[in-house]
Amino acid sequence: MIDKARETALKIIYNIENNNAYSNISLDEEIEKNRKVLTSKDIGFITELTYGVITWKLTLDEIIKKYSKLKLKKISLWILNILRMGIYQIVFLSKVPKSAAVNESVNLAKRYGHKNSANFVNAILRKVSKSDYDEMFEIKNDIERISKTTSMPVWIVEDLLKENDKKIVEEICKNSNLKPELLVRVNNLKTTKENLKEKLEEKNIEVKNGVLEDFLILKNAKNIENMEEFKNGFFTVQDEAAGLTCKILNPSKTDFVLDACSSPGGKTTYLAEIKNDEGKILAFDIHPHRVKLVENTAKRLGLKCIETKVRDARIFDENLKEKFDKILLDVPCLGLGVLKRKPDIKWQKKKEDVEEITKVQKQILDVCSKYLKIGGHLIYSTCSILKEENENIVNKFLEENKNFKIEKIELEENNFFKKYLRNEGFMQVFQNEKTDGFFICKMEKIS
Repeated sequence: MIDKARETALKIIYNIENNNAYSNISLDEEIEKNRKVLTSKDIGFITELTYGVITWKLTLDEIIKKYSKLKLKKISLWILNILRMGIYQIVFLSKVPKSAAVNESVNLAKRYGHKNSANFVNAILRKVSKSDYDEMFEIKNDIERISKTTSMPVWIVEDLLKENDKKIVEEICKNSNLKPELLVRVNNLKTTKENLKEKLEEKNIEVKNGVLEDFLILKNAKNIENMEEFKNGFFTVQDEAAGLTCKILNPSKTDFVLDACSSPGGKTTYLAEIKNDEGKILAFDIHPHRVKLVENTAKRLGLKCIETKVRDARIFDENLKEKFDKILLDVPCLGLGVLKRKPDIKWQKKKEDVEEITKVQKQILDVCSKYLKIGGHLIYSTCSILKEENENIVNKFLEENKNFKIEKIELEENNFFKKYLRNEGFMQVFQNEKTDGFFICKMEKIS
């Protein structure tokens, strides 16, 4: 008898690997397909296996290499993922007995391979133990050790080590594997923080205050999008580091604001809430379906001051020159600051992608900076942690645009994010137990 939860997880992982599918979308679709036969416990286990295997793939593959005479590329993708799932359970899930991990993996191998496949899986998994992972910490080479113990591609480790101390890099990579907290932003135009807290607690959801005043941390929350409070626009899901960009830009009610890379609308709508839904926000995105996401989010939250347009932010529009008081440029990036939520990113991105994405980032900043009024403020931000995408882009821009200067980011003394401020005026947040990784720089147009 095949275990339904493990088989469902296998199908999701296979889809992510074989089709470059997004982990969160693939997970949601497969669970929805099988919701009638899955318990809440099954769904929790499927989620754990999916994100666990995708997150720890490099480490799991190192253990397979240790015991397999076959090279990884010679192993069927179905069988390879069955091995990864089995090893993840043995090494990282203390509550799963090794016998169950082995037996259920063998059963899956019989269905998705043949008798020899089952024997192969059985032989490898019976040799695996937690010590296989522990041994990796003894590796002398820093890059190799950090890569294998944190399941981080070598090129990312190398890039981080260029600009950061070894201990910091180890911490960044380790924190990329943490299970993310579920954070929501309260829509103060529709409810109060205390009222929302009360309503959520009535549903047996554990609620704690976030770092920022408008945010809450939820535990034991399931099917968020089906909640009445979500549908009624009382809150939206957003990480606090992302929300911080809007707090730092801090538009007034009368400011004309541009959000030039707005989808899916989390920051656009927070700017609107900060503005008390007054004045006007123009929100761009390059794809119609992504603009629709912004519109849907604004509608659900009951916001009227947002106007959307399908537009490529890299193409200059003379009609918008010096029209805006405040501009948010949360530009496309490699997304290495959100690996806790989207672990598949680290396997899909390559070193050569850095050059391509930084060209796009620079083009957007060069073009959209021309839309800012003299005396206006612009935020350049990414959910990434590489200097090439962040400080280097801003420094190059300032070299070429002497009419801009960095504006010091002011935070209260006890603000959690204050420790991430740098003397140059940059804020580089690395993944931690509370938030995603994020870069923020605030600039003023002085002439």
